[in-house]
Amino acid sequence: MKKQDIRILLVDDEPDILEILKYNLISEGYQVSTAKNGLEGVEKAKKKKPHLIILDVMMPEMDGIEACEKIRNTVGLEDTIITFLTARGEDYSQVAGFDAGADDYITKPVKPKVLMSKVKALLRRLKKSEEPQADIKKVGNIVINREEYKVVNKGKEIILPRKEFELLSLLTSKPDKVFKREVILDKVWGQEVIVGGRTIDVHIRKLREKIGDHHFKTVKGVGYKFVL
Repeated sequence: MKKQDIRILLVDDEPDILEILKYNLISEGYQVSTAKNGLEGVEKAKKKKPHLIILDVMMPEMDGIEACEKIRNTVGLEDTIITFLTARGEDYSQVAGFDAGADDYITKPVKPKVLMSKVKALLRRLKKSEEPQADIKKVGNIVINREEYKVVNKGKEIILPRKEFELLSLLTSKPDKVFKREVILDKVWGQEVIVGGRTIDVHIRKLREKIGDHHFKTVKGVGYKFVL
């Protein structure tokens, strides 16, 4: 996909930050829209169908966490890449963001060059999602349909955010095999994206809630495995 075809939505209540981010992204050739709060951000997302949303956490009208949840539950936006803007040390916001369905986060203040590097890394996921994969895989009572990004567990359809889906797909590719944390980060998030170690833990916890706690075993100090 060419840069000029990629749509990016910026959501932040600080005009100066919006202007700086917008200027740098437009200079790179991207299509850029902006919103000044979470409520407006959700409406713009529905209208513009962006490929990437850069979303501030603390905003009036509706905060970034709630906005992210609403976007994730909107038909046609399930696979939109969402990254949060968080102030340094806002560990709670980062965890809450992943719980809400975010793919990543960017720490403020961010330098333009760092932002561009991060955006390019996030957008590489668009290319990965276009690569051909085995369409349907059955593991025990679980059916994973990569073509439709759909999971069926014991006959019940489960909707998973992009990263949870990829993590489940990886772990079920070899049941009972222990996947090291660094391997999971590489395969699911990619080496070009730097995320905290707790990122995996948050996504595993969500999978346990949706698929079943007994399917996911923690190997302390090593990683995780899927068991039937």
